[in-house]
Amino acid sequence: MRRNIVETGLEKRLLWMVVVLTLVWGTNWTLFPLAVRETSVWTFRAVSLVGSGALLLFVARLKGLSLHVPRRQRRGLVLAALTYLVVWNVGSTFAAVLIPSGQAAVLGFTMPLWATLISWLFLGEKPSARLWCSVLLASCGVALLAYAARDAYASAPLGFALGLLAGIGWAGGTLILKRAGLTVPPIVSTGWQLLIAAVPISIAALLLGTREPFLPSPTTLLVVAYITIVPMALGNITWFSLVDRLPAAVSGLSTVMVPMVAMATGAAFRGEPLGPLELASMACCGGALLLVVLKPARGAGAA
Repeated sequence: MRRNIVETGLEKRLLWMVVVLTLVWGTNWTLFPLAVRETSVWTFRAVSLVGSGALLLFVARLKGLSLHVPRRQRRGLVLAALTYLVVWNVGSTFAAVLIPSGQAAVLGFTMPLWATLISWLFLGEKPSARLWCSVLLASCGVALLAYAARDAYASAPLGFALGLLAGIGWAGGTLILKRAGLTVPPIVSTGWQLLIAAVPISIAALLLGTREPFLPSPTTLLVVAYITIVPMALGNITWFSLVDRLPAAVSGLSTVMVPMVAMATGAAFRGEPLGPLELASMACCGGALLLVVLKPARGAGAA
């Protein structure tokens, strides 16, 4: 009886983590254009990756945790960081700047769909009728979004492509990480991944980013600091903790709802379009992701 009470309390706490993560990541997208008003995307992401990674490792040391990663696990950690965090951070930020941020979020958060397709094409996992229905729904959603924003995409087609690329990178990196067999605590692995991803982005920032020293406005500093500490540091550690501790059906729900929150936030605070076509696209993408993450009852406990 006591065990059931403890397990129920843990499940409720983890589900609240999903809710908080959904709100934090969903409202984060509208801040990207503000963060890069005075700095380049490369400089912004380099600062946020270094800051969030160093913060997590500092907290890990305060908690008495070892920062050591076994040698056999380092290759998977590096590959996952480069595939997920580098591609995602660069692709999602550029997409949110080039096209409406809510639409960029919808494209980026097709991650579970791409993860399923990658597992089928490269890992030999047998496709199902649910997968084909999910692919069809997602394709309809992306097509509706492309048609609704055809003028914006015509002037910035790279934004559309980078939004999809961000989701593919996240999917590939997550699959690599799940097969890396990491034994270190999530806060340590997340901190190292953020710092690893910061290396190539920092080099790009030195070559392509803001070169002349200047002091950004208080608003820009506040936005960058918030993104570094909350969505980047706390958000990523929460995500990796959920992936490790919850079934995919539950943790995946956050990826379904984040773009919905992002689109609603973009419409409310930035005047971004949210008409019938955008709502229909959200419904299609949401249905596609639900088909992927909500497995049948007999497989609901699979990670």
